Amino acid sequence: MDKLQESIKEYYGRTLGGRGDLQSGACCCSPDALSDEVKAVLPLIADEVMERFYGCGSPIPPLLDGAAVLDLGCGSGRDVYVAAKLVGERGRVVGVDMTQEQLDVARKYEDEQRARFGYERSNVTFLHGYIEDLGSLGIADASMDVVISNCVINLSTSKESVFREIHRVLKPGGELYFSDVFADRRIPDAPRTDPLLRGECLGGAMYTEDFRRVMQGVGFTDFRCLSVRGITIGNSEIEKKVGFANFTERTIRAFKLDGLEDICEDYGQVACYDGCIEGFPHYFDLDDHHRFYTGKPMLVCGNTASMLTDTRYAAAFSVMGDRSVHFGAFGCGAPGDAAVSAPLDGGSSCC
Repeated sequence: MDKLQESIKEYYGRTLGGRGDLQSGACCCSPDALSDEVKAVLPLIADEVMERFYGCGSPIPPLLDGAAVLDLGCGSGRDVYVAAKLVGERGRVVGVDMTQEQLDVARKYEDEQRARFGYERSNVTFLHGYIEDLGSLGIADASMDVVISNCVINLSTSKESVFREIHRVLKPGGELYFSDVFADRRIPDAPRTDPLLRGECLGGAMYTEDFRRVMQGVGFTDFRCLSVRGITIGNSEIEKKVGFANFTERTIRAFKLDGLEDICEDYGQVACYDGCIEGFPHYFDLDDHHRFYTGKPMLVCGNTASMLTDTRYAAAFSVMGDRSVHFGAFGCGAPGDAAVSAPLDGGSSCC
């Protein structure tokens, strides 16, 4: 697998000179995926950082002011610098990447980005290393509020190690928020180890059910999907190699919380969003089937209640009830159903 890692570094360090050199549509982000908060920062980012950045989504959550953020596979640093603006001078952002050429681009603009943001000192740090072994880079247990990653974990040859490290470095109540490429089946060895397919984020795409198993195994008992986008490969030669599988780009959020259960359980709890999260005055989406409308009480399961009370989102929600009385399994509906985070007059939500 060392040989495969070296081929990935070669691909992102020397083969690709910019986004125009990509051979498929897997590592492309739709402008619709960007929040207004992120869109406002992008004009402040240096052109070369933007051009040499390869990502499939926009995994930057709200409420980052003052936070410690870790970006896994930061590349040329676009998301690091966006997060650096959003955390403010009181916050800090650490970017990790194994490709020296990418880090050279990111570091070249550190002082320029500091000046563009109007900061007295830089609040970013770039580390050369592997996302499977953050300890060797000095990233301590429970030291990060948020971990982000943009279309990089698929490149890893040991994904369980990556997620185990993420769980380790997150503070209690901390959030993992990432975008990546997923497949609807396990990728066979030949395409999985093909240097081009691996570099294009297809060969290492995670089978959704294996991802679920890994997440639960490392401690993320309940994770949430915010969006799913079908990927059009757009290259006939690549399609010949991987056309047997369907690929999607997904944005996932998970919290490091004790006491989460493996299915939705009903404790009669009710949550209400107060509309105070910047950029979300009318509603807030916890995931693709929990939309909380401002001022509207919603029935929630015990896991959702914990996500709203034991994380940095607590200030934006009031949650009534506790886990002293259990009412059985929480009724589930498919994502996108009309009963999204059920109102008090009936219906149910699904976790």
